[in-house]
Amino acid sequence: MATKKAAPSWSDVKTSLAEFDRAGLLRLLQDVYAANKDSQAFLHARLGLGDDVLKPYKAIIDRWLWPNVYKSQNTSVANAKKPIADYKKAVGQSEGLAELMVFYCERASGFSSEFGLQDEGYFNALVRMFEQALKTTASLTDVQRQPLWDRLSDVRHASHNIGYGVGEDMDDLLAKYGAAD
Repeated sequence: MATKKAAPSWSDVKTSLAEFDRAGLLRLLQDVYAANKDSQAFLHARLGLGDDVLKPYKAIIDRWLWPNVYKSQNTSVANAKKPIADYKKAVGQSEGLAELMVFYCERASGFSSEFGLQDEGYFNALVRMFEQALKTTASLTDVQRQPLWDRLSDVRHASHNIGYGVGEDMDDLLAKYGAAD
């Protein structure tokens, strides 16, 4: 009777990689790089390549939080949060994470205001991301922190027009993290 083998793990991959020489590893990385845009964005971010390593992550956030309503595109909180998690795995620098989180809040709040979105789950995710942005921004230096707090304050002001208590929740969070104006 045959036994099932467990799915391959990172340990199995490491064992196989040990057999590669430098040229073989480079070919493998080239194939991974060519496989998809996510792999390219990961490597660009990890290696600090390009003018703006956050640009591909922002493009994905923008697509899922501010879809083209004239082409019947939908919003997706899960798809919009994924690039933030991907960036965290690739680099994880607090300044870049804070920028992506603030950008998420700006786009979500802006789309809601402009198109009158009425989606409580979307708003709850916005408030949660707003708090994460505040926490991450609070860990930055004063010089890095202030411009992001100013942008979050603008998000809060705009979010008072959304309803559902979003602006009021943001008021409380800004005060909690010492960013209230």
